Amino acid sequence: MSTYNIYIDESCHLQNDGCEVMCLGYTKLAKEDYLGLSSAIKTLKLNHRSPTEIKWNKVSLSRMPLYKALIDFFFAAPIDFRCVLIKNKSILDHDQFNQGDQNNFYYKTVYLLLNKSNPPDDYKYNVLLDYKDTRGSERLKKIKEVFQNQYHGQSPFSSFQHIHSHDNELLQLTDFFIGAITYKSRMEMLQVKSPVKLEIIEYLESLDPPNH
Repeated sequence: MSTYNIYIDESCHLQNDGCEVMCLGYTKLAKEDYLGLSSAIKTLKLNHRSPTEIKWNKVSLSRMPLYKALIDFFFAAPIDFRCVLIKNKSILDHDQFNQGDQNNFYYKTVYLLLNKSNPPDDYKYNVLLDYKDTRGSERLKKIKEVFQNQYHGQSPFSSFQHIHSHDNELLQLTDFFIGAITYKSRMEMLQVKSPVKLEIIEYLESLDPPNH
C-alpha cells in the first residue's frame, strides 16, 4: 500500500483582513520520500546561508537566490501541489451556510481541496495542517468523520493532525507557493507592490515546468 503525506496551509483566510481572496493549498509526496526531500531543502537553506523558516509574508531580497533554487528544486522533485483559490471573500454568507463561523468555511475548503477525485484503493494519506486555533482538533475529527462516511468506513485519509510550520520544510514550501498565488490574484488591488514578490512571481511564470 502506498502512503502519502499531504501538507496543507492557508493564505488570507481571516474574515476581516482586508483581502478579497483566500487560498488553501497542499504539497503532497510519498511518505518514504519525506526525510530525503526535507533534508534536501534544509541543505539548500544552509548552502545559501539562510537556515531560518521560509514564509511568504517575510520574503526578502537577500534570500532571492534561495527562493529561485527552491522553486527549481520543487519542479525537479517528486512533489505535487494543488490549491483552491476563493475570490470575493467579503460576500460569503457564513450565517446562512457556515453556522456563522468563518472557521467552518475554512474546514469545508479543506474538504474541497482534498476531495478532488477518487484515489486508488491502495493509497492512504496522512494529512498535516498548519496549526490554526485551539478548536482545530475538534474540527479535524469532524473532517475525518465526513470522509469515513463518504467512503463507507474505508477512507483513504487515515490521519489528520496539526503541526507548526517552523518545524516542517514541506509546510513552508506550501506557504511559499500559495502566498505567491494569492499575491498574484490580488495584485490589481494593491496600491504598493513588493519588488521581491513580483520577482518571485515573474520567475515562477518564466518556467516551463514538467507535468507532475
